[in-house]
Amino acid sequence: MATPDFILALRETAGHQLLWLPGVSAIVFDDDERVLLGKRADTGRWSIIGGICEPGEQPARTAVREVLEETAVECVPERVVLVQAMDPMEYANGDRCQFMDVTLRCRAVGGEARVNDDESLEVGWFSLDSLPELEDFALMRIKQALGDGPAWFDPAVGD
Repeated sequence: MATPDFILALRETAGHQLLWLPGVSAIVFDDDERVLLGKRADTGRWSIIGGICEPGEQPARTAVREVLEETAVECVPERVVLVQAMDPMEYANGDRCQFMDVTLRCRAVGGEARVNDDESLEVGWFSLDSLPELEDFALMRIKQALGDGPAWFDPAVGD
C-alpha cells in the first residue's frame, strides 16, 4: 500500500512512534444490493474499500476518493454506519499507528468495477449470500450497513 506523503513527512520527525490516524471504510452497494469488495494486494484477502483521510479532508470525501481510486466506481455516501477506534498496529518496518475508523454506507452511481490502482489484486460485486471469506472487521461493517439503525459505536460504559 502506498503511504500518503503527509505520513512520510510525519515519520521523518516522529520515527516509528504511534500515530493516531483518521481512516474511512466504505460499504458500497449497487442497485441489486450487492456489495463492492477488493482483494488486497498486501494481504491477498478480500475486504471492504477504505483508506486514510488527507489533512483537512472530510470522511465522506475520503470514501468517494478511495472507492474511485481503488475500483473505478463512483459512489455517493448515504449515512454513517459506525465509528470505532481500532487497536494499535505495527507494520513490518516498525511504524506504529492506530486508526479512528469512520464507516460510511455508500451507493454506487457510476463506473465499472475494476482494479484501478496497485492496492487491489481483484475487485468485484458480491451478493450478500455469496460473500468470499472476510475478516470480522469487514463483516461487522457490512452487517451494520444493512440496518437502518443509528451509527454503531462502543459506548465504553463501565471502562
